[in-house]
Amino acid sequence: MSENPFFSRSTLPYELPPFAEVRVAHYAPALDRGMAEQLAEIAAITGGDQPPGFENTVVALERSGALLHRVESVFHNQVAADTSPELDALNAEYSPKLAAHRDAIQLDSALFARIDALYAGRDQLGLDPESLRLLERYHTDFVRSGALLGPAEQERLRALNAELARLGAVFQQNLAADTRAAALVLDDPEELAGLSPDAIAAAAANGTARGHDGRYVLSLKLFSNQSELAWLDNRAVRERLLTASLGRGLESNRRLVARIAGLRAERAALLGHRSHAAHVVGGMTAGSTEAVEDLLARLIPPAVANARAEAEALRAEPGGGVRLEPWDWAYYAERVRKSRYGIDAAALRPYFELERVLADGVFFAAGLVYGLRFGERHDLVGYHPDVRVFEVFDADRPLGLYLLDVHARAGKRGGAWMAQLVDQCDLLGQRPVVVNNLNVAKPPTGEPTLLTFDEVRTLFHEFGHALHGLLSEVRYPTFSGTKVPRDVVEYPSQVNEMWMVWPQVLANYARHHRTGEPLPVDRLDRLAAAGRFGEGFRTVEYLAAAVLDWKWHTLGAQDDPGDTEAFEAAALEGAGIAVPEIPPRYRSTYFAHVFAHDVNEYSAGYYSYIWSEVLDADTVEWFRENGRTVRESGELFRRGLLAKGGGADMMESFRAVCGREPRIEPLLARRGLTRGGC
Repeated sequence: MSENPFFSRSTLPYELPPFAEVRVAHYAPALDRGMAEQLAEIAAITGGDQPPGFENTVVALERSGALLHRVESVFHNQVAADTSPELDALNAEYSPKLAAHRDAIQLDSALFARIDALYAGRDQLGLDPESLRLLERYHTDFVRSGALLGPAEQERLRALNAELARLGAVFQQNLAADTRAAALVLDDPEELAGLSPDAIAAAAANGTARGHDGRYVLSLKLFSNQSELAWLDNRAVRERLLTASLGRGLESNRRLVARIAGLRAERAALLGHRSHAAHVVGGMTAGSTEAVEDLLARLIPPAVANARAEAEALRAEPGGGVRLEPWDWAYYAERVRKSRYGIDAAALRPYFELERVLADGVFFAAGLVYGLRFGERHDLVGYHPDVRVFEVFDADRPLGLYLLDVHARAGKRGGAWMAQLVDQCDLLGQRPVVVNNLNVAKPPTGEPTLLTFDEVRTLFHEFGHALHGLLSEVRYPTFSGTKVPRDVVEYPSQVNEMWMVWPQVLANYARHHRTGEPLPVDRLDRLAAAGRFGEGFRTVEYLAAAVLDWKWHTLGAQDDPGDTEAFEAAALEGAGIAVPEIPPRYRSTYFAHVFAHDVNEYSAGYYSYIWSEVLDADTVEWFRENGRTVRESGELFRRGLLAKGGGADMMESFRAVCGREPRIEPLLARRGLTRGGC
């Protein structure tokens, strides 16, 4: 297939993948050739008679696999964002093949011998700091991947990796099918009472798009507590919606979860660790399971106390005196926000129209803080008609491309994420191409997309990941952008959320989409107070999911978790985070962060959001209090931290920028955990 678009570097601006030419039939040949080419490149590294050197071993390894990377980045993003039965089948077929390919490299004894020799003499090589870090990173990764194991142990490791890759793909496909099937289909618009007119219209359009003409469909988001629960007046409909959400995967993924956790525990034992969590955290900034457990133990009691105080406030609301059920919490919380703070979240949506939020909020903030500007490239196309392409400029210097895919659709998995389609790196002469995916309901044709406040936050958050990729200035692709330890990858994205409520930014984008009226200033203070009221719920919801992830992955190789639902209940109760009215943000059977992938995933790492938030909350304080202008502070943060990607230790970069060790107190204050109630 000489016409396969992946077989050569793209000639489009910034090497944007040629999506207009890509067909499903191109993936398998490109993946096969990509793996074969990289193995040939590895053989050339190990087969020569030259002694190991940094250039002929480490740099050559960095240059290898260019074709495979081109096709993998596009393939994995399309499987997540615009899949089909044919793509799902390919993913199931190639996940174990790609796992075996990674093993073939990382368990290559001749290759490791060269890296090990260089590592032993690294102090005499005269390497610059980024190159030295790259050598050390390769050595650590190879050892952690089993390079020191004997032949029999390596063979078992290969089998485990292949099976885990296969099971992750099955988990993801099961979840996608269950999520589509569990969408709530309603016949009577009266059942949607409480939703805004545009949300009802979007549900009708969704019904038509999904083959239910004349009916209304509420598609499920990835997380447990669906956003519509806050506004649906009909209690029975709320119960149906949450029950559908919580039930996903109970049949299809129940046994799969235990199987995946068990295989990960066996692999960890093979590699010399008492649990998968111990293996994972050894490569993170946390460093030890004890550090993670200490943080969780410190946060859980005040979070639960705060949530219980919030529950009492909900019960005091008119109608809230009935038994408070999980499907009631969000609904009555909105009533409290209205009665206490005069905030109606539904009434705020007209002030958050997508185009204005994007141009006058997200992009405006990036200009204010980092000096960036954006121009839409209508001549460039994405992988789906919904995808928009923007060229990013650093002052007048072309920087990269930003792709945005906002709307939910049948072929897109739930949640929101960022992916790097082209890694910035000087070695290969590449500039960044990144994509953000969200799952916002598409309005009827011709109507504007109005966002909830949480969806605005999600857009700013994911754009923070995009900035991390766009502002990367590294030599080696291994360190590009977001390729940092998993437990700090959320740090820059969480910092970027601060700009959504920065007065200068908020005033620029929060305007009524019809009248142009700005969001009244007093509403911001009331919105902040109303947000603090819900921190008990949000923290418990998150911590419960983090505990589930942690408990699954602190199992030893010989531990039998038993029934999945019983394991969940015992895990939450044992950690002191079992609040019946607040289900975990994700239950195990639809916890895609943890179980849908076996590489670059959050297994034993979902704690990272709160770990990163310690740095985030302290950095927000630094931006506010360091005495510099926003632009001056942004430049320091950019050059001292974002630009370095994984090429420098993130904690060292934090200390260099902020001038101190991170403090937990700003996080405790933000989360309402310095007091025992709401």
